[in-house]
Amino acid sequence: MDVDAIYRNKLTSADEAAAMLRSDSDVAMGMAVAEPPAILAAMARRVEAGDLDALRIWYFHSMSHAADTVLQRDLLGRVRPHCMFLSGVERALMRAEPDRCAQMIEFVPTAFSASPRLLREDRELDACVTMVSPMGRHGYFTFGAANDYTSAAARAATKLIVEVNPLMPRVFGEGPLHVSEVDVIVENRSPLLEVEGHTPSAEDEAIADIVAGMIDDGACLQMGIGNLPSAVCARLKTRRDLGIHTELMTPALAELMRHGAVTNRLKATFPGRSVFTFALGDRAFYEWLGDNQAIYSLPVDIVNDPRHIAKNDNVVSVNATLQVDLSGACNSEHMMGHQYSGSGGQLDFVRGATASKGGKSIIACRATAKGGTVSRIVPKLDGPVTTPRNDVEWIATEFGAANLRGKSLNERAEAMIALAHPRFRDALARSL
Repeated sequence: MDVDAIYRNKLTSADEAAAMLRSDSDVAMGMAVAEPPAILAAMARRVEAGDLDALRIWYFHSMSHAADTVLQRDLLGRVRPHCMFLSGVERALMRAEPDRCAQMIEFVPTAFSASPRLLREDRELDACVTMVSPMGRHGYFTFGAANDYTSAAARAATKLIVEVNPLMPRVFGEGPLHVSEVDVIVENRSPLLEVEGHTPSAEDEAIADIVAGMIDDGACLQMGIGNLPSAVCARLKTRRDLGIHTELMTPALAELMRHGAVTNRLKATFPGRSVFTFALGDRAFYEWLGDNQAIYSLPVDIVNDPRHIAKNDNVVSVNATLQVDLSGACNSEHMMGHQYSGSGGQLDFVRGATASKGGKSIIACRATAKGGTVSRIVPKLDGPVTTPRNDVEWIATEFGAANLRGKSLNERAEAMIALAHPRFRDALARSL
């Protein structure tokens, strides 16, 4: 098989690739770093020209390439986003035109781990568009920084259109993509989307001290994105024999690997390798990912499967939430009367860590919001339950941590009030 010849025969322009799409169809889009800017721009041009309509786009976590093209406000209606996790892109659209955009953006509640099956079995995908790393000499691309649901959608779609970016890292893992599986190839060198860290707040630093103190040598880590998980990781550099089995690979976790705190030698699954399903960071981080034998990328329905997570001992899962009620139930996706994000993989990792021998599930949040004027510990949640009280284990704020497992409702309420800011504790006690 002459893979180079196959590649050349499938190589075309972004406009010619977008011409393959049809109106009134379902298209899966690579998420985050895997958004393909040249293809998305060509799709947007067809929509603007009136040549493409009723396009249903399925995705998690959009970023600026999508915002600047197919998710432009003026295209909503002709483009119908089917979003499974709202990001700042959708929130900005809804703020700009609340009534219209809220109706035009279809939020699809689903666990991240369920998205491959949804796109593989519950949708008839006309196409999948995504960014991939360059082809190797044996004819294989990799999904780079975004295996997640994309590897499943790529193989389920009638047409697979890939944008080859030489800056997308080649990442070892399950399901490399052979050139024979691809319908159309577009080449485009463009800087990868980056997420910069910020200085943690005093509250984040206090919470990080508490959480890091709960993580021992030999723990297998799952960390989310943001200032708090980064602050926790910064305190773990002297730990020994840590492992990583995480939804999201971040620069903070990479730093732990560089410092030798991570060996992965105690893991039952993929020993010696850090497992993840997608990655976000800066340019140096993406360069570090490329051809790195110490990491391993898997589809999200494997990485986030609680049964798979629990095969490893001493799993410590650290996730954030927006609001916790006095029974321990968490709302991690809804704020001020509106959908804010999505459930993502939180519940999967809560259950996986809890089922792990010696594991800990930790959900952390600042005790207050809006400059200290609003308590995140509340008598009753304002939105949906992301993590039920039956599943919650550890809750941590800057005022301490409490293990709710096995506690009665009265005992839980007492523990949660102690984690609230002192100015709200009396009111919470009176609400019982």
